[in-house]
Amino acid sequence: MKRMRRWAVGLPALILLGNSASPPERVQPLPPSPRTDAPMPQPRRVPGPATFSYSGPRMQGGVVVGVAPAGTRLLTFNGAPVPVTPDGHFLIAFDRDAGPSATLVATLDDGRQVSDALVIAPRAWQIERLSTLPRFPRPEPEMARLRPAELAQIAAARRMRSDSTGWRETFLWPATGRISGMFGSQRVYQGQPGVYHSGVDVARPIGTPVLAPADGVVILAADHPFTLEGNLLMIDHGMELNSAFLHLSRIDVRVGERVRRGQVVGAVGMSGRATGPHLHWGMKWRDARIDPLLIAGPMPITAP
Repeated sequence: MKRMRRWAVGLPALILLGNSASPPERVQPLPPSPRTDAPMPQPRRVPGPATFSYSGPRMQGGVVVGVAPAGTRLLTFNGAPVPVTPDGHFLIAFDRDAGPSATLVATLDDGRQVSDALVIAPRAWQIERLSTLPRFPRPEPEMARLRPAELAQIAAARRMRSDSTGWRETFLWPATGRISGMFGSQRVYQGQPGVYHSGVDVARPIGTPVLAPADGVVILAADHPFTLEGNLLMIDHGMELNSAFLHLSRIDVRVGERVRRGQVVGAVGMSGRATGPHLHWGMKWRDARIDPLLIAGPMPITAP
């Protein structure tokens, strides 16, 4: 069985990043790979006992690719059905606030059931406590008028399904540079928790190319800036795993277009609510918000 090299090597660095008061400017890169477009290492399905196998971090914000027991005809994750490929692979993920356990149940062709209780490791999130009120304490009338339609458009995009196999690839960073915002970080204003940060921010100049982190199908390419997200692009990687890129200065692809890993799909900007130019990369699996850093691995060292 192949190992999940990027996750396995980068995990200690990830835990340090999640606990630090401020993200490091430079992080050690992953060991070089002989192929930059090599597929994500997958656990190998072999005949044998009716057991599960997994690759990926079983922790809050993590994504796991697994292999179901041989002969699985139905797989459920916490009671909800999960698709299984012909070779037995499946994908699950854990929300930022996921509880300590989850359950997988495979129903086999002969009627037997195989279950596995997964332990989900907690993470220490970067929490900043402020004595001042948030910059945007209440929605303005214009935002209140526009926001429902924007949220409906985002929700409709996430309901779209594609046959992309990008989820099986090794994800790359859509832009490299200083990480200016960590997934899961949160501010507490005068004792009142604000919304936690749902992605990773990469500080780069306006116009810096944004690359597709893996193969996928475009499910949303905003034709005008949204109130918060600005120019918003969303790509489905298959298996209900999708990426969102916020605050873009431009979008180079259209809804329904298939994109390839490493393809330029847009450019960094500061549209919407942004205090400076950067790329916000968010990821979701179903309703679970997940940490892109756990998928793409530590940020490679880049030139200043």
